[in-house]
Amino acid sequence: MPTIALLLASNVLMTIAWYWHLKGGMGKPLFAVILISWGIAFFEYCFGVPANRIGYASGWSAGQPKIAQEVIALLVFGVFMVTFLGQPLHWRHAGAFCCLMRGVGFLFWGRG
Repeated sequence: MPTIALLLASNVLMTIAWYWHLKGGMGKPLFAVILISWGIAFFEYCFGVPANRIGYASGWSAGQPKIAQEVIALLVFGVFMVTFLGQPLHWRHAGAFCCLMRGVGFLFWGRG
């Protein structure tokens, strides 16, 4: 599904834009980090905006791509946190994911 694929690409870029500087970039000036992150976020928007348009045009409500994005964001961040930042997953991460999945179920339930 193109909406999910575009949301995935969007979230990978946004996670990088927001968190890349936490490992190895803490010595950089904050203004430089912001400018670099904005540059990365531009490409994130190139995926995120079409994802929402395609989803909406395919019959998704405005809220459905947003809640799907939140779940994808948590998955992407979990992978990023472990692989790039070297931090372990905790049971609270699984709990948060389960709560979000319930939200997805509520929003998509009964969708014709």
